Amino acid sequence: MAKCDVCGNEYHRSFEVHKDGRTFTFDSFECAIHRLAPLCAHCGCRIVGHGSESESRMYCCANCARLSGIDTIVDNTATRPTYEAQRRLS
Repeated sequence: MAKCDVCGNEYHRSFEVHKDGRTFTFDSFECAIHRLAPLCAHCGCRIVGHGSESESRMYCCANCARLSGIDTIVDNTATRPTYEAQRRLS
């Protein structure tokens, strides 16, 4: 059994992740995400999906990039109402 680097749990199904020459041990994907997923430069949430990168900063979505002054990142929001439009409709 190996000990999780995040929570300290000893678990018989723990796993290792090798990144940038370092080895991490986790007992769950939740702990792996907590330790390894980048933070959005605007809102601070963990980026679990693809995210977007501009000027060496990571963003969880195009909206956070825009709110940080980056207008070159786009997503598929043209196919659905924006958050503000959804709020006006409800």
